[in-house]
Amino acid sequence: MPDLERISISLEKTLARKLEGLVKDSSYENRSEFVRDLIRHELVQKEWDTSTAEVIGTVTLLYDHHQRDLQGRLTDIQHDHHHHVLATTHVHLDHHLCAEMIMLKGPALTLRKLADALRKEKGVLHAALSVGSTGKSLR
Repeated sequence: MPDLERISISLEKTLARKLEGLVKDSSYENRSEFVRDLIRHELVQKEWDTSTAEVIGTVTLLYDHHQRDLQGRLTDIQHDHHHHVLATTHVHLDHHLCAEMIMLKGPALTLRKLADALRKEKGVLHAALSVGSTGKSLR
């Protein structure tokens, strides 16, 4: 385990009680674990706010594959950004609906634009970008 440093923080009583409630309602064993993950979450968000930072992300798409040439257009967009697409998983949900998860790596701004391009295609019913980190800023 890395070297630990003890710190002390001051919180209003109501906020401290809310923190205790959050920890209790979560799967965390203690406040320290909970706060460490809050800090890491903020560091990942900060990476995504820096448009040039290299990050990872996943775009989840839900679409009707009967929409004329939609699969082809989605594939073309991915091919145009092949150096950012790490992997794609395609799942048939029923006779009409498909889900696709696309794992990406690259500058945050580029990945946001790529997710937006996929989202805007006619026939895409839902698209969500899940943001992640390469881990470099979390060490």
